[in-house]
Amino acid sequence: MRFHSIHTELFIRNRKRYIDLLLPGSVAVFQANDEMHRNGDQNFPYRQHSDFFYLTGISQEKSILLLAPGNKKYPEILFLLETNEHIAVWNGHKYTQEEAIRLSGIQKVMWLSSFDAILEEVMMLSGNIYINTMENPRYSMEYSTRDLRFIASVKEKYPGHQFQRSAPLMKQLRMVKQQEEIDLIKTACDITAGTFNKVLNFVRPGVMEYEIQALIEHEFTSKKAWNHSYYPIIAGGASACVLHYVDNDKECNDGDLLLLDFGAEYCCYSSDLSRTIPVNGKFSSRQKEVYNAVLRVMKQATTMMVAGTTIDGYHAEVCKLMEKEMIGLGLFTKEDVNNQNPDKPMFMKYFMHGIGHFMGLDVHDVGTRQDIIAPGMIITCEPGMYIPEEGIGIRIENDILITAEGPVDLMKEIPVEADDIEKVMRSKG
Repeated sequence: MRFHSIHTELFIRNRKRYIDLLLPGSVAVFQANDEMHRNGDQNFPYRQHSDFFYLTGISQEKSILLLAPGNKKYPEILFLLETNEHIAVWNGHKYTQEEAIRLSGIQKVMWLSSFDAILEEVMMLSGNIYINTMENPRYSMEYSTRDLRFIASVKEKYPGHQFQRSAPLMKQLRMVKQQEEIDLIKTACDITAGTFNKVLNFVRPGVMEYEIQALIEHEFTSKKAWNHSYYPIIAGGASACVLHYVDNDKECNDGDLLLLDFGAEYCCYSSDLSRTIPVNGKFSSRQKEVYNAVLRVMKQATTMMVAGTTIDGYHAEVCKLMEKEMIGLGLFTKEDVNNQNPDKPMFMKYFMHGIGHFMGLDVHDVGTRQDIIAPGMIITCEPGMYIPEEGIGIRIENDILITAEGPVDLMKEIPVEADDIEKVMRSKG
């Protein structure tokens, strides 16, 4: 196993907190993620649905969680695929019922073949059924899922029941992290930190972007990370001005900057780091000037990340800081700003994305830019400046824990000052 087991108490507590939000006489059903087809008879590596993992700690396909807190016979059941000799030989080990009980804390674990009959019995004593759908504003649904297929079938079979949404309840719970979750995210951040230091000692003119990606993947695997939190961006030179550049197939050239955006996923929990470094180990005077402008904005933006505000609220202030820095860099003048189209402010040519996003089980976790920030939330701070005509693209990003005493930088140990980055890069063998 790549990671230390998460204490079962977390999942028991998560289910109780969710159940406490349900209407009386309710049943709730959560489906595991589908296995995703890659090509031929191959699937992509499996990754569990974040809501399902949050409530069970189970990372196995074809699993179902049924919660019916008012039902004395079946208050909570986990349904698993029953293994057999063929599955064991061809696909390997699947959870036994005893293992699933130990991991999830759910005392009744049954085989998937009994789900339909149990659901029918439970539904006869329930007035509401909570269904789960993906309601992340960044997510675009272009294919059917186990959740959607289940919803279609259950609506046809039980049209007289009241259907309720689980997504708002899960959002309410998942936005504020518990201490166990914070510890897991910090572990993911620490793995990412060690990996970045290795990258600093590896990058040099002539190295290929995909070689850097290979190093990151080696370090993640050797440190027991499950995977990337997201596909990494390794963008040299002008490619850094493409926000979601993922080709990672070009040579890193002497004199260019290299924008790195990557993060380890540990036990399904994410980290998210961005740094911009000089390929040859030394920033030019102009590169350092732009870099330090972005860094000043990041430092000021981090102080704004306090309970009671919203991401939208301080993003507006960050844009003012960016505008001031861009004037100082000569990208446009104050007179230009006075004459600009207010619907297309000039700073947006060079800073066109948000200042941050919520983080957790998903790297772009549940929560919107209008939600009130509260202690226990983890949010990225990631200002950037992109100047295609100069071949300069810079983004700097750390993961910030919100506390009652103020923001806590979970990546404060990772080099971020231009001089510190140069120092580490000079020290490589």
